[in-house]
Amino acid sequence: MISGGGTGIGLAAARMFAADGDQVLLIGRRREVLERAGVPGALTFAADLADPEAVRSVAGFVGREFGAVDVLIHSAGGNGLLEPPVGGDDPLDAVARHWTVNFRLNVLTAVLLTEALKHRLAEPGGRVLFLSSIAAYRGSGQVAYAAAKAGLHPYAHALARELGPHGITVNVVAPGYVEDTAFFGDGMDEERRARLIAETLDKRAGTPGDIASTLHWLASPGAGHITSQIIQVNGGAERGH
Repeated sequence: MISGGGTGIGLAAARMFAADGDQVLLIGRRREVLERAGVPGALTFAADLADPEAVRSVAGFVGREFGAVDVLIHSAGGNGLLEPPVGGDDPLDAVARHWTVNFRLNVLTAVLLTEALKHRLAEPGGRVLFLSSIAAYRGSGQVAYAAAKAGLHPYAHALARELGPHGITVNVVAPGYVEDTAFFGDGMDEERRARLIAETLDKRAGTPGDIASTLHWLASPGAGHITSQIIQVNGGAERGH
């Protein structure tokens, strides 16, 4: 299962798992985006994962169609740029909305879906994988987004302790600058792009395939003794600490 599987990193991961012969289920808010994804053999389910009732519908569908989940990848999220603009001129209202939207998109969606499906994860061998960000370490970019992504880390660590005795691993992948994603979009100025690439040690931007490959490996039997880790994939722009 891949939330946010219709675009960017989620889509790259979906294609990689499907190419390996896995049955893939794409979850996202926009039905038309999921249906355009074109992942061979994939099923789709449109739902707002910040809505408990919608998440219950997802869990019911999974129970009917699959029974168990081998790999759960949380790629849904964003910085709220696709949300409707806030009305009014009060700056505190704008701050409250901005932080609430980022928490809802990046934390609540992942937590609700995980809690709804915990009892369906394969035992042993199940995998839960969260997408964080280099911003969670730096507080860079939009701070509300960075804080929301950082909020996934303690949840993943707690979940790893809970699920570890059942043979289920839980890890976080924290990408740096990744081109060809809706998150960064087409409007990035060349100066910022050059600065982000210059921060890397291999002097290139990341790709959705870089992150998908890491997720695919963490879901493999070879990564069975890796859990409660935050794996940074950023070309050395930021090191673990």
